Amino acid sequence: MISGSLPIVKAALISLLLAANALATTISVVPIYEPLSLHGTDVDDIISDTGEALQVTVLPRPMALTGAFPETLVESIRTPHLLPSNNPNYKVTEANLLVLCKVGISAETTQDGLRVSLDVSQLEIPMEVDITSRQLLKITLVALQRTLEGYVGLQSEPFNVMIVIEGTTEKNESLKDLQLTFTVEQTP
Repeated sequence: MISGSLPIVKAALISLLLAANALATTISVVPIYEPLSLHGTDVDDIISDTGEALQVTVLPRPMALTGAFPETLVESIRTPHLLPSNNPNYKVTEANLLVLCKVGISAETTQDGLRVSLDVSQLEIPMEVDITSRQLLKITLVALQRTLEGYVGLQSEPFNVMIVIEGTTEKNESLKDLQLTFTVEQTP
């Protein structure tokens, strides 16, 4: 090896290490609130935000996430969720209402704030889930707001959230009246 090439090799290795660190991603453990079905159980829950007693609930679960925040937080609300059980008679394989009812969710940050789209074009409520489309979207809004409230606590500024309902048909176009804009602020 030529004696002058050693510093060049060292510089190249250092550059590679720095580049590898720059490409590293941050993994954060965060609570994600999900709209969950309680079908297959013997309980109802009163959703205080909607005032209804239903066989559904909104509960958090910790998730280790990477990606663009808050968009990734919002999209993680629709993650498959098998509730663990110690009862062999509990055979429910999916509890997340968005997965069960085929409702999509996406988010993007715009100049005006966070735009969240709920896609109801594939909406289909299974027979075993006792909920209406409107109740489903209302409980999803509760999960979304609770998830974002946890996130805004880490931010210095409140932010606006615009909810858009997409994929409606003539039959369920009235769901669009659930579209809203709200501000997520830090709680004291």
